Amino acid sequence: MQTIASDIDKIRSDFPILSRKVHNKPLVYFDNAATTQKPQVVIDAIVNYYTDLNSNVHRGVHYLSQQATTAFEDVRTKIQKFVNAKYRHEIIYTRGCTESINLVAGSWGKANIKAGDEILISALEHHSNIVPWQMLCEEKDAKLKVCPILEDGSLDMSALSALMTPATKLLAITHISNTLGTVNPVKEITRMAHEKGIVVLIDGAQALSHMKVDVQDIDCDFYTFSAHKVYGPMGIGGLYGKEEILNAMPPWQGGGEMIKNVTFEKTTYNELPFKFEAGTPNVGDVLGFGAALDYVTAIGLDFIAAREHELLEYATEKLTADPLIRIIGRAPEKASLISFMIGNIHPYDAGTIIDQFGVAVRTGTHCTQPLMDSLGIPGTIRASFAFYNTREEIDKLMEAIVKVEQLFL
Repeated sequence: MQTIASDIDKIRSDFPILSRKVHNKPLVYFDNAATTQKPQVVIDAIVNYYTDLNSNVHRGVHYLSQQATTAFEDVRTKIQKFVNAKYRHEIIYTRGCTESINLVAGSWGKANIKAGDEILISALEHHSNIVPWQMLCEEKDAKLKVCPILEDGSLDMSALSALMTPATKLLAITHISNTLGTVNPVKEITRMAHEKGIVVLIDGAQALSHMKVDVQDIDCDFYTFSAHKVYGPMGIGGLYGKEEILNAMPPWQGGGEMIKNVTFEKTTYNELPFKFEAGTPNVGDVLGFGAALDYVTAIGLDFIAAREHELLEYATEKLTADPLIRIIGRAPEKASLISFMIGNIHPYDAGTIIDQFGVAVRTGTHCTQPLMDSLGIPGTIRASFAFYNTREEIDKLMEAIVKVEQLFL
């Protein structure tokens, strides 16, 4: 794979969907922040599981169960190495970031948050890193505080520091904003929080596909991730948590697998990571996730980061050259996505026309309605890029935007 890293046509051929047409035009897929496309090796891994290996894991001594279990746990090791967790059992399988955050809120939060305590988030957060904490605060009579952002879309670090008080027990913050592309300095933020005894959760939904993530270097207490954002299947992801914190947390859900011994009088719980993995897991998609991580590793995160930065710069240059376009979010450190508005045209109207050119962009609030409200806008058009995208596709987006302007302005 390394030898063809510069051969974008070869890389694109690894993704079957990129060869299809939409409205009789070649698909231009710029909705990668919502979900990335899947290489054939990921699709094959899922099909191969159900074709040759389908069996429940950890449940049997027969050959298929043992083989499935080995493959399932091997992926846990791949994830551990990918994010540089200290131990494999610090990786908990979940359905993705939303479930991971709910797990922390429902287990750590319910055990540790009390009346009068504070939970701190930022104005950049996705709904899945807002609502679970609101629910917890309502239940515990705690307070949710929000750190504002600066005009360029970067986090107000001075305000963040001031908002950290003795009552603040948890900081939950995104690594990369799914709406503005802002890359938060999570290592520095974690250090600031830990100096005040605050537990830190990082929402890594947008980060894992764009950059190297080292949870030990960041020193965060929790880190969440979703496979479908990193070229893997939907419905699978995970939670990293420090061993000592996970061990101290009560189980979140009850059922099979998370138990050690069950009687009608009392149940004792399993060890990590199984204490938090009740029920039959999504084995096929776990194996698909493993194939995605292998693929990304072979392509190389350094190459991916450089390629996507090049696309970001090119798209920013093209969009900035149009006086009718207003880019929302210009933080110095940005991932490869751009949110923008075209004059006073509603994003949905613009997106509908852009779609007719075969160009897939996201329109609306991007599950960050409070952020949009604070910016005083109804939503944006969001073009998010992956390493398999091209400059020529960005040019097609610009052609579609010209048509939008002709029709509405």
